[in-house]
Amino acid sequence: MDLKLDILAIGVHPDDIELGCSGTLLKHIAQGKKVGILDLTKGELGSRGSGELRLVEAANSAKILGVSCRENLGFADGFFRNTKENQIEIIKVLRKYKPDVVLANAPVDRHPDHGRASQLVSESCFYSGLVRIETKLNGENQDIWRPKAVYHYIQDRFLKPDFVVDVTDFVETKMKSILAFSSQFYNPESDLPETPISSKKFLDFVEARMANFGRDIGADYAEGFTVDRVIGVEDITQLK
Repeated sequence: MDLKLDILAIGVHPDDIELGCSGTLLKHIAQGKKVGILDLTKGELGSRGSGELRLVEAANSAKILGVSCRENLGFADGFFRNTKENQIEIIKVLRKYKPDVVLANAPVDRHPDHGRASQLVSESCFYSGLVRIETKLNGENQDIWRPKAVYHYIQDRFLKPDFVVDVTDFVETKMKSILAFSSQFYNPESDLPETPISSKKFLDFVEARMANFGRDIGADYAEGFTVDRVIGVEDITQLK
């Protein structure tokens, strides 16, 4: 079976992808691209729900998005670090799926896990291309692989994007994928404690952020990204 992906979106918590870049994933899936998701933790430190429930919700969201695969590395939520051991686990996934593009957490954000995961993923993408770092999958040596690009989706804090993606046609499905995490987000029937992300106002904020990014390119909604390296352009007349 061909495991090769065009895009691998990596998030430290289940639901990071849905909030930050699921519209972009949906758009590229509609274009025929093969897309996967890797969650680094179960989000077990969250005030609502549990790690086990988040795994169920993540699987439900994956069906809504139509991704080809979704894995969870089970790192310790809040306590994972940018270590050789954790890099090796990510490298194994990168070499397994050979994504051309990796989408990663924001480099700086309100939640300290996001920035730490951002650096961990960026470094793992680089080291995955080094021949002297050997890894095995199912007992067999893996070939080296380095993604062509790492882009960081923008999360809670506003960061000036280096580029934005028009996701106007995919906002409705994006919001459905977010609400698949019913333990975390707005649910009028829930009796769980309130958190900064559990109110309807937070969902309004998510839409407003997309509207803000969309306005810059004359679209209704867009998602923003920052880059580690300069982007090359083939045709400047095709830029919005």
